[in-house]
Amino acid sequence: MATQASASPMPEGVTNPNYKPPPGRLGNLTVPQQHALQELKKKLEEEGLFVPERMDDATLLRFLRARKFDVEKAKQMIAACEQWRKDFGVEEIWNNFDFKEKAAVDKYYPQYYHKTDKDGRPLYIERLGLLDIKALYAITTPERQLQRLVYEYEKFLRERLPACSRAVGYPVETSCTILDLQNVSLTNFYRVKDYVMAAASIGQDRYPETMGKFYVINAPWGFSAVWGLIKPWLDEATVAKIDIIGSSYKDKLLAQIPAENLPKEFGGLCQCPGGCSLSDAGPWNPSAGEKH
Repeated sequence: MATQASASPMPEGVTNPNYKPPPGRLGNLTVPQQHALQELKKKLEEEGLFVPERMDDATLLRFLRARKFDVEKAKQMIAACEQWRKDFGVEEIWNNFDFKEKAAVDKYYPQYYHKTDKDGRPLYIERLGLLDIKALYAITTPERQLQRLVYEYEKFLRERLPACSRAVGYPVETSCTILDLQNVSLTNFYRVKDYVMAAASIGQDRYPETMGKFYVINAPWGFSAVWGLIKPWLDEATVAKIDIIGSSYKDKLLAQIPAENLPKEFGGLCQCPGGCSLSDAGPWNPSAGEKH
C-alpha cells in the first residue's frame, strides 16, 4: 500500500535519511491540515497578530494540533498567548531575568534539563519528593519560580530544541520528563499546589504540544487513585504520553534514555562534575558535563 504524499514539504535542516515526520508535522500534513495552516497564518496577518520571528510554520502547527486543527480556536489560543506574553513580561524575563538563587533552590526543589533521550529530546527532571517548602520560600518566591519556569520554556524553544535538532538531523519539538515523587508529602504538595497548577496551565496554554514522554516515578500507593480522577479530564493523546511507575522504573527509563545520559540516582551512569542538576549538560551546552 503506497504512503500518501504529504501536502507540505519536509522541514529545512533534515539531514537524517531515516526521519519520518509524525502526523500533523511539516512533511506529513494532509491537504486539509495544510489549508488550515495557510488559513491560520492569513488570519493572524489580517488581524495584526502575526509575529514572524516567533511564528514559523512548526510553531503554528503546535497550536493547531492543540486545537485539533480548528483554525478559529487555534487563532484564539495564539491571541490569548500573545496577550499573556505582554502581561507576564516574557521578553523582559528572557532578556534580563537572573535566577541568582538557582544553586540554593536546587537543594530544596530540583528542576533541571539534562542531556537527551534516545529520540534526541531534552531530558527534564523534577524531584517533587525533595521539596522543602519552608526552606524553598525562605530563599525565593512563587512568583520568581514561575518567572524561572517561563525563562526555561523560552530557552527550551530558542536554544535547547534547535541544538537538539541539529544534533540528530531532524526537528525535535518535545521533551522527555521524569517527575520523581519519592517521599512526596501530601502536606507539602498541597502547600505548593498553586505553583504546580499555575506551571501546568502555562505549559498547556502557552507552550502547547511540547510534552513528548512523561514518566512519573516512585509514585506512592495513593497516586493511582488521584491519577484515576485526573485521567478523564485529559485528552487521549496526553494520557498516552504519561507513564506512571512505582519504584521499579529503571528498565523503562533505560529503554528510552541512554545510560550515559541518565543521572546515576535514577539508575544511569551519568555523574556530572558538581552534580547533574546544576551542569546544564546537553547539545545546547556541549562543554558541560563532559565527564560522567
